[in-house]
Amino acid sequence: MSPLTAPIREIFSSIQGEGIFVGCRQIFLRFAGCNLTCSYCDTPRDIPEQCYWEKRPGTRKFFTSPNPMTAQDVALILRELEPSAHHSISLTGGEPLLHALFLRELIPLIKGTRQGIYLETNGTLPAFLKPLLPFIDIIAMDIKLPGTAKVKPLWDEHREFLELARTKNTFVKIIVDENSKMEEIEKALDLICDVGDFPVVFQPVTTPDAEIKLSAEKIITWQSLAMKRLTDVRVVPQTHKFLGYL
Repeated sequence: MSPLTAPIREIFSSIQGEGIFVGCRQIFLRFAGCNLTCSYCDTPRDIPEQCYWEKRPGTRKFFTSPNPMTAQDVALILRELEPSAHHSISLTGGEPLLHALFLRELIPLIKGTRQGIYLETNGTLPAFLKPLLPFIDIIAMDIKLPGTAKVKPLWDEHREFLELARTKNTFVKIIVDENSKMEEIEKALDLICDVGDFPVVFQPVTTPDAEIKLSAEKIITWQSLAMKRLTDVRVVPQTHKFLGYL
C-alpha cells in the first residue's frame, strides 16, 4: 500500500499573529487546498509543485521538497525545527482538515512542543474533525459571516463543529470588516452561546500592507454586544502583518 501523502505549502517557525495566543512562537505546517473561497483570503489556492521548508527556526533559509509529501518526510522536517522551543505546532492552510487521514498518521509522529497541537480551521468539516479530536490540543475555529466572507451560510456546519470542539481548548474567531452585518454577528453570538462560553476574538480584516478597513466605533459596538453574553471577548487584528513577518 502506498503511503498517505498531502500537498504542503510551507513549514516554518514564526510568531502566531492571530487569536488568543497571539505572540506565541509556533511551528507552522501550512496545507494547500480549501473547501471555501472567502473573499478576504490571503492564501493562494493553487496546489504547489514544491513545499518550502525552513531548516533552522527563524533563519528564513528555505529549502524545497516536491509535493505531495509523506507524513514521515514532514515529521523529519518538523523535528529539525526544535519543537521543544515552541508553544505548539499550528496545522493551518488552506483547510488542514481536508487532509484528516494524513493528519491521523502524522500527529503521533510529532511530539515535544510545550502545548501540543494547534488546529486552525474554518469550522465547517465536523465529520473530519471527530476522529482527530484525541490528537488535537487547541482549536482556533472561524465562524464565517456570509456577508463578510461572501460564502453561503454555514450555520449548521459551524454549530455541529463547535459541539465537537467544546471538549478541547477552543476559541472562536469572527472575521469582520466595514460591511459586516449586525444581524449576522448576532446570529454568530447566538450560535456560540447556545453551545458554551467560548473565548471569542473579533478579527478585523487586515490588508497585506497592514491597513484595517473598519471603524473603531463599529468594532467597539460589536465587542460590547458580545461582552453582555460571553466572558472573554477580544479584538485582535492580524498582528503579523504589522510586523511584516510570517
